[in-house]
Amino acid sequence: MRILYPGIFTLFIAALLFCAASALRSRKSMGKPVFLLLCSLVPPVAGNLIIAVAGSGLIATVGFYIYFVGMDLVMFSLLRFTFAYCGISWPDRRFNHIFCFLLLADAVQLLLNPVFGHAFGVCAIELDRNVFYEVVPYVGQAIHRILDYAVFVTVLLIFLVRSVRAQRVYKERYLVILLVMVVVGLWQSYYIFSDEPVDRSMIGFAVFGLAVFYFSIHYRPVLLLDQMLAQFASEMSEAMFFFDFDGSCIWANDPGAALVGVTGGNYDHVHERLLEKYGDVVDDEGDWCTVRRMGENDAPRWYILEKQTVSDRRGRRTGSFLRIRDNTEEQLALLREKYLANHDSLTDLYTRECLYERVREAIQSQPAEEFLIVYIDINDFKIINDIFGSAFGDHALRIVANRLREKAPENSIYGRLGGDTFGIYMPESAFDEAELEEELSDFIVRDDAVEHHLLIHLGVYEVTEPELDVSLMFDRAHMALLTVKNEYQKHIAYYDDEMRSRVLWNQIITSQLRDAIRDGQIRPYLQPIADTDGTVVGAEALVRWIHPTYGFLSPALFIPIFEKNGMIAEVDKYMWRCSCEILSRWQEADSPKFISVNISPEDFYFMDVAAELRGIVEEYGVNPAKLRIEITESVMMTDIEQRMKVLYDLKNDGFIVEMDDFGSGYSSLNLLKDMPVDVIKIDMMFLKKSNNDERARTIMNNIIHLSGDLGIYSLTEGVETQDQYRMLSGMGCKLFQGFYFAKPMPVDEFEDKYCAESRKAS
Repeated sequence: MRILYPGIFTLFIAALLFCAASALRSRKSMGKPVFLLLCSLVPPVAGNLIIAVAGSGLIATVGFYIYFVGMDLVMFSLLRFTFAYCGISWPDRRFNHIFCFLLLADAVQLLLNPVFGHAFGVCAIELDRNVFYEVVPYVGQAIHRILDYAVFVTVLLIFLVRSVRAQRVYKERYLVILLVMVVVGLWQSYYIFSDEPVDRSMIGFAVFGLAVFYFSIHYRPVLLLDQMLAQFASEMSEAMFFFDFDGSCIWANDPGAALVGVTGGNYDHVHERLLEKYGDVVDDEGDWCTVRRMGENDAPRWYILEKQTVSDRRGRRTGSFLRIRDNTEEQLALLREKYLANHDSLTDLYTRECLYERVREAIQSQPAEEFLIVYIDINDFKIINDIFGSAFGDHALRIVANRLREKAPENSIYGRLGGDTFGIYMPESAFDEAELEEELSDFIVRDDAVEHHLLIHLGVYEVTEPELDVSLMFDRAHMALLTVKNEYQKHIAYYDDEMRSRVLWNQIITSQLRDAIRDGQIRPYLQPIADTDGTVVGAEALVRWIHPTYGFLSPALFIPIFEKNGMIAEVDKYMWRCSCEILSRWQEADSPKFISVNISPEDFYFMDVAAELRGIVEEYGVNPAKLRIEITESVMMTDIEQRMKVLYDLKNDGFIVEMDDFGSGYSSLNLLKDMPVDVIKIDMMFLKKSNNDERARTIMNNIIHLSGDLGIYSLTEGVETQDQYRMLSGMGCKLFQGFYFAKPMPVDEFEDKYCAESRKAS
């Protein structure tokens, strides 16, 4: 006994410490509670080891102290483990304090036994010719046992309740620990009432600790899990088939049996029936998943087939299972969703994106064929909606779409590009211009009592560059429509080389703008502005481009391009800056001359015009009144309230505002009463375009007098002769601009001719 039990205790201590270290390294939430419990079991086992080998009463007493105090530590860690293992929250902080206090007090009263002798004593007994020492319990020992047993019984009750209430899959993990604790408790009780010198129940406590480690960290209820998985497979709505190593079916759930038509658990013909329906899916090696389409085209069905192999721990294949699921509803929903994504909801034609993709695929598959891209546009469709209502407008679009379906030739692809536009890709040989012109000349849409003639234009682009992006092909066809936009007799226009050259020119000029500004190719030219005495008092800054390749470019070759793509804002900003730089030099030379600069309608979309102009004049230290702001009536055609606010801001900042091309529109007089205008510019073309010179002169005379009455200066541009100059002076016009005085000229030429004279005169 003196050799056997110490050896057993030593082995268990080592096992407990090893498992405690493993629990501490575990990432599971139970790792720390298990670690604490296993460590707390070491002292009582070690204490009994000392008692078993003690050669004197003193050594045995030390062993008993370690044993008893260690049991208090075991009860503390056991209760904490129980709460964590059973998923019970610690009652509250007060309970925790009371519980810790009782166990600590018990440990203290045991350790005070040498002083008071109230807890226990030790006596020697002889057994098998060996002297052992056993405990003689007093009151303190009784209190110790009552407290530990109370905690132990509490833990037993918690595990008992948890075992009863737990789901079946979890009962085993609670019941095993509960049974081990019951055995350990009975064994410990037997030791107390026996005369055994060594507490062999410590073996049970050690086994309990190892069981706790296994069930908390490593245990999986494999048998119950297998049962649950089998039940889960049985209750699945999908067909399940299980095969052995040789590919013979060993089990199928009810949906699987119904799918292949087997009854009574006879799976002998499953393999061949699966082969008939789905092909060789059983003998097909490896893990795979596929979708099979079955049935006729008018009533197809889809199935998802998934095959997986099962291997043992050594990686050897032991069997496989096949899962078959009817995927028809999902596939039909996916097809519907895909159809809706690719088809316009109103006309049921291809959407623009889908049309482009289909055309791209067709061009790649038939690169040598001759095809046309046709852009179809309903002219003034917004007016149709405004007059007849959106319902009639939608009806008209559906009529056009239906006519497109009826008339589109074979091998064509068509769709709705958006709004009132459609597109078609068709063989060139099927395009009959005469027939289409005749049909489009009388395209009537009727809806109950309402009927309306639709003006439809076709822009045609021949696919000569198949590598071109499809969207650009339709853009070219759309561009052809510009030549027949307001035509009522001609409905078809073709994209030609001239248009192509214009597109290429636009691309070239646009790509070179920033470099042209940086390199000084774009520069201001100044056209003099004279007063009634013929003295040049200022100039208008006009943009010119001296191109290194094309030479002097007329503004008509690039200004309309930049106005269309919005880059005119960069040009205008550059011209403002150049003008301020010139004015800064003039200001230093005490020249009183001003410069007028243009503001384009597009500038308001790309910048804060007032803030930009304010910043530039402040940067160059220029008097704002010297930088005159020219706007056209078209600037005020949209967002009038906001544009008016900008003009008032400029006026308040000291700028002089000029209205250019006064009288060229229809609302100039109406705007004149509200706009903060200082100067109006009248174009002499007003007289040239008139068939009645006398009436035109009368109107111009009244405009000049009206402006004077309003305190507004008048400036006439386009003055080419002395007679015109005298006539306008007689009418009261204050300022003049035109070839009679000078053409636009480079800045240095203007300064040499006019600024030098000003300096001499002063």
